[in-house]
Amino acid sequence: MSNKPWLRHYPVEVPPTFKYPAHNLAKFLVDSAARYPEKTALDFLGKKINYRTLLDASYRFANMLLRLGLKKGDRVAVMLPNCPQAVTAYYGTLLMGGIVVMTNPLYMRRELEHQLKDAGARIIVTLDALVERVKKSMGEEEEYLNYIIVTSIKDSLPFPKNILYPIKAKKDGMFVKISYNHRVLPLLELLKNSSAVPCEDVVDGERDLALIQYTGGTTGFAKGVMLTHANLVANTIQTQLWFYRGRIGEEKYLAALPFFHVFGMTVLLNKAVYMAGTLILVPRFEVEQILKVIDRKKPTVFPGAPTMYVAIINHPDIRKYNLSSIDVCISGAAPLPHEVQTRFEALTGGKLIEGYGLTEASPVTHANNIWEKRKSGSIGIPFPDTDARIVIPDTLEEVEPGEIGELAVRGPQVMQGYWNRPEDTYKALKEGWLLTGDLGRMDEDGFFYILDRRKDLIIAGGYNIYPREVEEVLFEHPDVAEAIVAGVFDPYRGETVKAFVVPRSGCVPDEEALKQWCKEKLAAYKVPKIYEFRESLPKTMAGKVLRRKLLEEGEEENEN
Repeated sequence: MSNKPWLRHYPVEVPPTFKYPAHNLAKFLVDSAARYPEKTALDFLGKKINYRTLLDASYRFANMLLRLGLKKGDRVAVMLPNCPQAVTAYYGTLLMGGIVVMTNPLYMRRELEHQLKDAGARIIVTLDALVERVKKSMGEEEEYLNYIIVTSIKDSLPFPKNILYPIKAKKDGMFVKISYNHRVLPLLELLKNSSAVPCEDVVDGERDLALIQYTGGTTGFAKGVMLTHANLVANTIQTQLWFYRGRIGEEKYLAALPFFHVFGMTVLLNKAVYMAGTLILVPRFEVEQILKVIDRKKPTVFPGAPTMYVAIINHPDIRKYNLSSIDVCISGAAPLPHEVQTRFEALTGGKLIEGYGLTEASPVTHANNIWEKRKSGSIGIPFPDTDARIVIPDTLEEVEPGEIGELAVRGPQVMQGYWNRPEDTYKALKEGWLLTGDLGRMDEDGFFYILDRRKDLIIAGGYNIYPREVEEVLFEHPDVAEAIVAGVFDPYRGETVKAFVVPRSGCVPDEEALKQWCKEKLAAYKVPKIYEFRESLPKTMAGKVLRRKLLEEGEEENEN
């Protein structure tokens, strides 16, 4: 069954195979700056930065790292929203041969400490408002983090916004005064004193890592996915081969998906730079702001999560805004409802297609055709040079079309493995195939469908939430005897976190206290929104809590 039935549905413009260059991922930036030096690369709240200036800043960042004593293979954490500094830090690190560790700015101390220690990060680049959180995560005696490089949103704002920003921050109680020392250093000053001499490390694309991107299974802390320069170069080019009508040097990308998420990193950051496009940077998704940006800036490409498109089509004043500039959107991170697709395409006149990927594959492996045959409810067909099959779970024995099994994929975008986790790597990679853990089926045409996600994984608004991590925080509360969390339906986020809690004997259930406890230890999107207090939890004879049974009980109560 490895005859790849999907190939007959490839547009004639899309080659089934391609020879991907084996170079540093940052060469995309070097090449685009050489061809289109004056083209706007970044548009950040009105501040425009062309490709020549962006490359200059990235060289300065690379040389700054070298001056601070970093060498090839050292890890640099980037904990920033979508802003010019994030782009500079990303490509600057790659240029000098470093490995980027993209870190979610929403992470609290517990999550941050795990990621920085696990990756062995030498440096972190972050916002002034997040410095105290980073300091607490590194401790006084820790040696895994040598420097905190500090920047501010105002550093990249145009005049007069850069003058007004600190005033507004003070008024909003958000102003932060930083005490600089030998470990806490200002990015702006470091870059000014750094050389812009070209610095591009020669990498072995197949072996040298570009990125350690954290993701999780269904248990415990997140795992670091090792992605090479070759993995990310290939996936960037694969997405462009699919978007064959894309115009080099002309597309405008609405960057509302965060770059610290691998989906945003590939389909926005890397792809836009590869295409010498303009990235319209949005630090945070707010639907009113997004509609204004689309109306004024006229983006042509808008990748996102379903919740973003839901928010737009349901906005009460949607008719006030002109959205007709949008040509192409690819939706990922969660299933795309057919109604959302239909309404969004009617509003914009553009195409909204569903795709599929996972961090372990850089991330995109499948997508529906943009302008050719597509199927509602399907994740589409495999990308060029990507093979996929539905197999009996935990084996590579392929099932017949229409039968349900586990989705396995292989291709140039598939990871090297998990950082410092050989056992997990062994379980996930079999003979070059990545076992995704997602159950699905393939039809006779070679279109794939995902039927169920990895067991117990909660996906809320495109973010992965791992139940055990939340449960461990709940267990730490002195009033909690037992706790388990599960994903329940949410019309906007897709799923939301519900906690089932058994209080300790004699303790009075206090929902607000538990919520506050979780807020202090978890990123906001992981904090349970619903709490159900119970006398006991259903368990197997071996003592394992039956998560599914709890959800079924809740569904029965709703029906009654």
